[in-house]
Amino acid sequence: MKLQLALDLLDVGAVRRLLDEVIDLVDIVEIGTPLILQEGMTIVTEIKERHPTVTLLADLKIMDAGEIEAKIGFDAGADIVTVLGVAHDSTIQGALNQAHKRGKQVMVDLIAVNDVQTRTRDLDLLGVDSLCVHTAFDVQKQGQSPLRELQLVEIVRNRAKIAVAGGIKPDTLPEILVYRPDVVIVGGFVTSCAEKRKAVQEVRQVLSFAR
Repeated sequence: MKLQLALDLLDVGAVRRLLDEVIDLVDIVEIGTPLILQEGMTIVTEIKERHPTVTLLADLKIMDAGEIEAKIGFDAGADIVTVLGVAHDSTIQGALNQAHKRGKQVMVDLIAVNDVQTRTRDLDLLGVDSLCVHTAFDVQKQGQSPLRELQLVEIVRNRAKIAVAGGIKPDTLPEILVYRPDVVIVGGFVTSCAEKRKAVQEVRQVLSFAR
């Protein structure tokens, strides 16, 4: 089970300091959509050059022009790019074409997908590398969590790996780990904590019980 650290609402200096502090504790570094919108793809390139051995995900949330936009992400240094699950299959296939010719990966984000079970079956057949069960930031405030959708996706997925995101903290993690996702994505819990290395260590400690 891998730990993905999502970096969304930080400035470049804060990103550098955080990664220098915790890079040895995380498996995947996610350059979040807000950070990419703020800094451009140069932030992806900078982090890859600074930490060349880490798996780097660019959360592009591609909705159209899949092959073109995936190429932009991979050219910048990303190992994984994200495409929205509500995008057309042809868009997702385009991103997959670009990824697989380079030995890279596509994660499909199921955010805002109405029928996650049906869409999971379709995407699994399409050959996506991983699916992200994702509770949107804007609805987390209403008390929603990714747990219910994770249950639905786990029932029907076959080949694709599963990632889970959405306000995850050490105290909410055990109920998620019952479904043994391949990747757990943590963001705000770490970035909002004063002792960031300690926060990552807390998450890793909970993950260790699921191994």
